This record gives sequence, structure tokens and C-alpha cells, in this order.
Amino acid sequence: MPLHYNACTFGYQRRSRPVLDGLTLHMPPGNTVLLGPNGAGKSTLLSLGASATHPSSGRVAYRGLNPAVRRQRGPYRQAVAWLPQKPDFLPGMTCREHVAYAGWLKGMSEKAAWNAAPKALERVGLQDRVRHKITRLSGGQQQRVAIAQALVHRAEVLLLDEPTVGLDPQQRETFMRVLNDLRGSVHVILSTHDVADLDTTFDHVVVLSEGRIRFSGTMDEFTAHAESGCAPGRRLTSAYISLIGGAAC
Repeated sequence: MPLHYNACTFGYQRRSRPVLDGLTLHMPPGNTVLLGPNGAGKSTLLSLGASATHPSSGRVAYRGLNPAVRRQRGPYRQAVAWLPQKPDFLPGMTCREHVAYAGWLKGMSEKAAWNAAPKALERVGLQDRVRHKITRLSGGQQQRVAIAQALVHRAEVLLLDEPTVGLDPQQRETFMRVLNDLRGSVHVILSTHDVADLDTTFDHVVVLSEGRIRFSGTMDEFTAHAESGCAPGRRLTSAYISLIGGAAC
């Protein structure tokens, strides 16, 4: 997946130091989990990738498209979709209306978006909720509607910011199964601070801490950082803590 962060720096006025300072990262194809503690810069990284914000220096690019260039911003946003931590929904609208509206906002015609919405909902396992009001859905189902909104215009990259927060174990399992079913048709980057989100759904791991990349590699390369002699059930936690500093076993 040619989603590139090249020497990106970004900060907020209220902070004395930038959240990201000269960060360079080339996201691999497939499903990637972006792991890091709260405040590590994960949301900022995804916001830059979604072109919701722009770096003060450096650039983000996908397939040669630079969202900082106005004429390239539309095609970029059609290819790269973003789900923030708390997606907004409009009360009173059905699932189909929500998804179609998202497609229209991304540049689809009203008719094309309306016709494409049921297929997008089917891809996330909500084909039986097409006419249901969004307020009638569980938190996990609402998250899947948000994914359908991102998929309706055939996005190639899906950026998910802490999507499993607030989901119960069954909802989380269903959500992860949806992501696994999308493997091969869309690249996924999911941010989390919970090692429980590291499972067979993901091909790669990126660890971010204090705005710096501590690790980027395959799942096997990640678990190799676990302390020797660590209990099998603690290997993921051990590898994570080892990379950000500390001891897990």
C-alpha cells in the first residue's frame, strides 16, 4: 500500500513540542495495526493520512496523490477513507440513507450512492438492517455502518481510529471478522492502545510512542521482541512493552 508519510511534522498551538516531528513511515499493503499508548500520536497520524489535517512540514501521499494540492485532494479522499474515534450519525436516518449520504459527499451522484449503499451494508454483514434507523443499532453495528460509509465509494484504504473502544467482546469479535472478510479488497490501518486487538486479522504492526516509530514489521517480527521465557499468553504484551520501554514478565 503506497501510503507514505515523508518527514511529517505536526503540532498544536497549546503544546510546546510537536506531536510528530519529522516522521517518515511507509505503510505496507494488507491490514496494519497501529499500536501505542494514549497520547502517542496515533490519532494525529491517521488524521494526516485522511487529509483532515495537513503537516506543517513534509508530505503525505497515496499513489502519487498529495492532498495538500487542491486538485489532488478529491481523488485522494475518494481513495483514502477515515473513521474517527466517534463517528457522527444523523438521528432519524436509516442505515441506507446514512451510507448513501456519505457516498454523495465523496462525489458520487445521488442515484449512484443510493444504489451502492445496500451492497456496502452487505459487505459489513448488515444487509438485514438496510431500512433500520441508526438509533436502533448497537454500538458494534453502528461501527459497521461507519465502515460501510467508507466503502460505498470504493475506497482503497480504510483508516480506523480506536474503533473497538466501547465494544463488548462479542461485538469486537464480529467487528474484527468484518475486517478479516475485507482482506484483499481494501487496505486497513487500525489504531489501538490495546494488545487484545492484535490477532490474525492483521499482517503488520507499527508501534508509535511519543510521536516516534518504535517498530514497523510483521506480526512474527513483533512477537520476537517478547522477553525470553515469557509465558505464551503474555508474549504480545511483553513485545509491546519491550518496544516502548519497560518489562512485561
